[in-house]
Amino acid sequence: MINKKILGNAGEDFAAVCLQSKNYKILARNFRFGRNAEIDIIAEINGTIIFVEVKTRNNKRYGTPAEGVTFRKQQKIIKAATKFLQMNNLFDRACRFDIFEVFANNNQDTSSWKYNHIENAFEVV
Repeated sequence: MINKKILGNAGEDFAAVCLQSKNYKILARNFRFGRNAEIDIIAEINGTIIFVEVKTRNNKRYGTPAEGVTFRKQQKIIKAATKFLQMNNLFDRACRFDIFEVFANNNQDTSSWKYNHIENAFEVV
């Protein structure tokens, strides 16, 4: 059994590689605003800024990875995304919020991992 923090970091690395292989440009990783607002990956493709929340699970005992991105978590991501756009003067750019589910299946060998990239997973309300 792999440590939860190590698994999460490995999942984020895995997601970044997968996104890059799909021609996404990684702009930032682990962008923080305040104490609790963090965005795992900020990427860009075709002029659109993508804020990506990565959720890695070994099994579905507690639901799918995407189900772990609660409304409260979404609000924190939106808060950090707003700050990122402000700091980088990017308010004129299209953006979206994605969830990148990583299924590790109790295997440390990332070559056997599966993923589900959910584009436009949630919106600013």
